[in-house]
Parts: sequence; C-alpha cells; structure tokens
Amino acid sequence: MITYLYWIAVLGLSASALYLIGFKLDNWKNAGITAAVIFIIGLGAYYFHYQQIFVKRYGGVMTISVPEGQLHLAATWKDDNLWIENYDPKTNTCHFREYSRGNLLQGKVTLKNCNPLLRKH
Repeated sequence: MITYLYWIAVLGLSASALYLIGFKLDNWKNAGITAAVIFIIGLGAYYFHYQQIFVKRYGGVMTISVPEGQLHLAATWKDDNLWIENYDPKTNTCHFREYSRGNLLQGKVTLKNCNPLLRKH
C-alpha cells in the first residue's frame, strides 16, 4: 500500500508542476521538463533507496523471480537488504544472493556439494 501512495505522490507532484508552470504561467516547455525531472528523481529515489525499505518496514510490494532450474529454499533480511537462498540440483550447489538497494552492491555466496533436499541418516 505504501508503494502505491509513494507513486501517487510522485505523479501528483509531476502533474502539479504541469498545471502550475504550464497552465498558470503558460510555459509548457519548462512545465514538461520540470515534470520529467520530478518523475525521474522519484523513480531513482524509489529504485535506489525506498523499495526495500517500503517492503521490509511498511508492507510494500516487490517481486523477485527464482532462476530457471533452481529451487527456492529461504529468504532473510540483513539490515535493509534481502538475501535469497536457492538450490541448483544440476550442480549440487546452494546460492545465497543479496538484493541490495538499487542492485548496486550485490553479494553472492556459493556453497558447493550442498544438498539440502536429501536427508542423511
């Protein structure tokens, strides 16, 4: 829900810039540029800062796909970064991948000879 409110606010600010600068001041070129800049800043702020914070703290919306051929095992948060554990049965490896803000600093840990799906007695 918070994600939708954020985008309504960003689009509202962009529309306000179009209305105030374009309609009231009759300067449509500057209105379009200002609205585009507001939207791009909002997009960047969401992608590089707010997305995972919204999901973790306020129940935001986020989608991650499991790579083809792998099985999902677990997910956990470390600070504001999401770590996903998947198992690849073809190579018998477990992959821990970090989804950091903006995907700038993504960590990856690979465990070889990892077979979490079989019990050993």
